[in-house]
Amino acid sequence: MSAVEAVDAEPFDLAPLGPANGGAALCIHGLTGTPYEVRPIAEALAARGLRARGPRLPGHGGAPEPLAALPYGAWTEAVRRELQALRRDHERIFVCGLSLGGLLTLWLAENESFDAAAVIGTPLRFGLGLRVAVAVGRFIRPMWPKRGGAGIEEEAARARHPGMPVMPLSSVHQLIQLQRVVQASLGSIRIPLLVMHGALDQTANPADLEAIVEGVGSERVESLVLNRSAHVAPVDFDGPQLCQAVATFFCGPEPGAA
Repeated sequence: MSAVEAVDAEPFDLAPLGPANGGAALCIHGLTGTPYEVRPIAEALAARGLRARGPRLPGHGGAPEPLAALPYGAWTEAVRRELQALRRDHERIFVCGLSLGGLLTLWLAENESFDAAAVIGTPLRFGLGLRVAVAVGRFIRPMWPKRGGAGIEEEAARARHPGMPVMPLSSVHQLIQLQRVVQASLGSIRIPLLVMHGALDQTANPADLEAIVEGVGSERVESLVLNRSAHVAPVDFDGPQLCQAVATFFCGPEPGAA
């Protein structure tokens, strides 16, 4: 059995462990990733009494060509539907997202109403050189082989991490369009927000953490730099610390915690 087959990369809907508290969390994975990336967060939230749902974003779960054909609106509308479905059944709603999932979380916070959000490794902006390279390169070499592993420092976690082996540049171009939309309305975000980023991230600039913290209009904003982790921090060295931080931010300290 291969390392990729050994992990569960499927969508999940975790029931609360122990007494439910009436809340639910939407957990959103990254571009070319899978729900596996955010499942550790979901498990920590389920342990605190939340239902935790991790859908697969449109275009993911198969060959890269269908993903390359999608506009960013397919992702925004999919997460909007997921949020609205959870709202019908739960009193309190939380959203957390990794990478593209973090950008989609910010978009939801600008356009929908819910209780709090957490974002990890969110690419709020890319430099001009990368934006130009993507705009031109998507017509020359549509599928770009990934380099440098899976954006994970911990060797065993990197080896078992599932995901597409290539990055469709048209999808990156759509992410850049979404960046512009999110940046334009960042100050409209008012809900409590936790912003986290791996210090060793080479995919999304760690400086985007401060840009988000300084750009939102929320009264309560907390941040956490994950010093030993790269882009896919929930499954990297600092994953347990990250998951605990999200659970505490959404649910408060654990009973009996100092």
